[in-house]
Amino acid sequence: MTQFNHHRRMPARRLLTCALVSCLAIAAAPDVMAQSANASLRGNVASAQAGSEVVATNVATGSVRRSTVRADGSYSLQGLDPGTYNVVANGQTQKVTVTVASAATLNFSGEAAAPAAAGDAKNLDTITVVAPTLLQEVRTSEVGKTVSLQQIQTTPQVSRNFLEFADAVPGLIFTRDAKGNTSLRGGATNADGTNVYIDGVGQKSYVKGGGVAGQSGSAGNPFPQLAIGEYKVISGNYKAEYGQVSSAAVTAATKSGTNEFKGETFYRYTNEDMRAKTPAERQAGQDKMASAEKEYGFALGGPIVQDKAHFFVTYEAKRFDLPVTIAPDGAVGGAASLLPADAAAGLGPASQPFEQDLIFAKIDFEPTDNDRIELTFQDRDETQQQFSGQTAPEAGREVVNTDRRYALRWNHSGERYYNEVLLTHEDSFNNPTPLTLANGITYTAPDGTEDRTVVKVGGASALDSQVKGQKGWSIEDNLTLDGLQWAGDHTVKMGVKYKEIDLYASDAAQINPTFTYSLGDADFPDSIPYKAQFVKPVTGVSGVSGEVRSKSKQIGLFIQDDWQVNDHLQLNLGLRWDYEKTPSYLDFVTPREVVDAIYSQDPRAAAGQTYADSLALGGLDISDYISTGKNRKAFKDAWQPRLGFSYDINADEQHVIHGGAGRSYDRDLFDNLQLETTKLALPQPTIYFRNPATGSCINGQAACYDWNPNLLNGIGNLQALVGSTSNAGLEVDLLNNNLKAPYSDQFSLGMSNQVGEWLTDATIARTLSYDGFAFTLGNRYPTGQFFDDPQLCGGSAPGLSQAWSCNVPGFGSLIIGQQGIKTRATQVLLSAQKPFTKESGWGTSVAYTWTTARHNRDINEKYAFDRGLIEDYPTIRSNGAPRHRLVVTGSYAGFWGITFGGKVTLATPTAVNDWYNVLQASGYNLPTPGAAVPNGNGKFLLGGKIFGYRSVDLQATKTFKMAHDTELYARIDIINVFNFDNFSTYNYTKPDGKLLASYNETGEIIGTPRQVKAEVGFRF
Repeated sequence: MTQFNHHRRMPARRLLTCALVSCLAIAAAPDVMAQSANASLRGNVASAQAGSEVVATNVATGSVRRSTVRADGSYSLQGLDPGTYNVVANGQTQKVTVTVASAATLNFSGEAAAPAAAGDAKNLDTITVVAPTLLQEVRTSEVGKTVSLQQIQTTPQVSRNFLEFADAVPGLIFTRDAKGNTSLRGGATNADGTNVYIDGVGQKSYVKGGGVAGQSGSAGNPFPQLAIGEYKVISGNYKAEYGQVSSAAVTAATKSGTNEFKGETFYRYTNEDMRAKTPAERQAGQDKMASAEKEYGFALGGPIVQDKAHFFVTYEAKRFDLPVTIAPDGAVGGAASLLPADAAAGLGPASQPFEQDLIFAKIDFEPTDNDRIELTFQDRDETQQQFSGQTAPEAGREVVNTDRRYALRWNHSGERYYNEVLLTHEDSFNNPTPLTLANGITYTAPDGTEDRTVVKVGGASALDSQVKGQKGWSIEDNLTLDGLQWAGDHTVKMGVKYKEIDLYASDAAQINPTFTYSLGDADFPDSIPYKAQFVKPVTGVSGVSGEVRSKSKQIGLFIQDDWQVNDHLQLNLGLRWDYEKTPSYLDFVTPREVVDAIYSQDPRAAAGQTYADSLALGGLDISDYISTGKNRKAFKDAWQPRLGFSYDINADEQHVIHGGAGRSYDRDLFDNLQLETTKLALPQPTIYFRNPATGSCINGQAACYDWNPNLLNGIGNLQALVGSTSNAGLEVDLLNNNLKAPYSDQFSLGMSNQVGEWLTDATIARTLSYDGFAFTLGNRYPTGQFFDDPQLCGGSAPGLSQAWSCNVPGFGSLIIGQQGIKTRATQVLLSAQKPFTKESGWGTSVAYTWTTARHNRDINEKYAFDRGLIEDYPTIRSNGAPRHRLVVTGSYAGFWGITFGGKVTLATPTAVNDWYNVLQASGYNLPTPGAAVPNGNGKFLLGGKIFGYRSVDLQATKTFKMAHDTELYARIDIINVFNFDNFSTYNYTKPDGKLLASYNETGEIIGTPRQVKAEVGFRF
């Protein structure tokens, strides 16, 4: 499609310090703090008179920005939409292209320049070729890279998720799993730490994980790709305007309508006949499961009033049937042979349907050269069936995912300032429900002291009936002051934001009890279940509810000074402060019935020893978790200095040393905070059944019931079994009264170079993350121990195990929410890029990342029941990133007018985190965390089997020119050309107190097998 202009971002460049901090009672919410996507242009005009005008006119839209030459010959233009401009100064005209979220330099010589040749800004095939692009910003301490529209159009793509191209930035990992779900991660953290800004509006998820709202466990895209012009990825040392982010920040500029009517439509398709078999299909020796992916959409833009007002609208849809594999946990794969026939039928290949509709619309209006008003609307609506891993299709769930946002923006520029006012509204919900209303059946097999899942059939858990969402509004103002003089040149950006957002969560429904059977357990027959889990309304406990609503208030503040000390040195000095008030957490009152039980006699201990005393003997002060409704305070210490420098060795932007250090706070997910209320209101008790031959409970459980087949005939029978007034087995979730926000400290040092047409960068980055959230088991034996003999709490089997049977008197297990997950990561980030140009006919990028990282907990797990406290966990090698990762992309304008593109991705195996048993001096086995690195699954070109992930992707596009500037195009993408198997599940062995892992070659894969995607489109 012919280029639409894109938007937003006004980088803060060279900043004032000191004096303005006191005037800045201006705040920005932890959500966004508008990282706008606009660009700025600066430079010198030789021999120009002070006060003479510099005028930049957007070639596509006719919008105009003006500035004046200062006494020293310098000028600056703020608030430029990314795009191509005719810039006129001192009788000279230069045509340049500025990129998203950048500050570029354009100097004018003393002699008038020849006029630019006509028609040098146009589209060739799928590659947008415009006037010379000002090379990527290098005078910055930020660690990142810009992804251009040309790269988006020419790089092979497995999905139409625009974030996929961030994969070519060192330190970033974009993943599509076997279920089609996509995620973007930075460093060695999970996706929760990322934040994506669309035209300066953050898409942060407050309730569920995934970083971007609606992206948790979704095969969908956060935004229509047709609407994205270009975007910038910052992996570290972002400036103070970025909030609620602890790993990677992405700021994207959307397209706008132009002075010409332009449009595009496309259709993309693949099915099982256009792909290779999955490993599971090959192993089973069966035909391929039916699968299909259809993607289609259109975009249209044009003038409302020439040079003054424009519109742009786009729609994209996905209709998928995705192949997935249902396979046992790798540690108990052999137990599949023991399954009943109907359960065994749930294993193997399956097809998972998914539908998504995306809409984006924009109207812009420029009443004067100094003002721009924009109104945007975006809508995401998707439905996805989810089953994979050990969950058979009938035991899956259907997830309805919606996200709707409005934004009204007013940008105003003056002689030495630029102001942006933004009003937004969002409505984002994620609602899963079980696909089947029936008893859930889970088959497990013992793996040491743990039970591993073989397969789940029947109905999904009651926990799969949920409503999670956020809805609210915000207002913010961001002001940039330019050309301030004091020991150099300062550009100061400061901002304020206030946001009210309603957070909502319900966590279960009274449906689908789950019965669990054990296969191959010598101590329990597999003919009856050994336990059941179900939902039972609480009785006699005050102040709890199955639904939680919380009207959260967010305030934030930032100031950023980009200080150009001289022609060589620039300092980036920023300070940010975030604050959030979540009433459901702050005002929660621990029910009196729970408090009384905790401070009552521990029935397993000597007279006079309360349950709280037993906890204290184990180092757990329960008073830190009991809330009165007045003893919790919102976290106020989220001060975040952001400091950086860049030193231009020759003052020509060719060789620049850069570095920085900064702190960045994220937030605690409401999905964790709400459990304190909902778990007490609609508990999911777990009951155990006796072995009819021995009369004992499995694994030494303290209490169990006789099995009765009638319990399979309705949830009411299970509820009646434990008694309508009993709260036995009721899980008690308590949160620490002094929760803080998770944060990371980032450090970097590197060097950027421009050598001819090549841009290179080498950076060493260090990230230290703190205060990650996790739930641990609060139960303790009367001795205070977390591991002890289960018989101390009424268990029947001797040994050593966690205190699961030592429940709160009259209730069930005590689960405590606390902070303490830590990650340490060091990365070497190397990149080289040769941008595509019409003259050369080719472009390429190379991104290499070396990572060493350690943490004290799996980045994807929030429940940590293997130790008593988070601080008890040892530090092990992280499973957050592979040691080596290389991504190479390229494009080439080839023969017969065909545009070729390619991408090669190679990564060594990522460490696996799991548990193994270590024999203690006492003679008992104690579960111990460990990390194992599987052997490589394959080789590439040279060397041995050293890689855990390999993919070579290619694309070719042929455009057919037609009358009246219209064109047809046909495109073929071949993903994973060599059909490499990239496995995502593992088999474990634990010989001699060690943990060993290997890839499960019948399990799920990352990405896809070899797959051909055909696309056709029409542009006008």
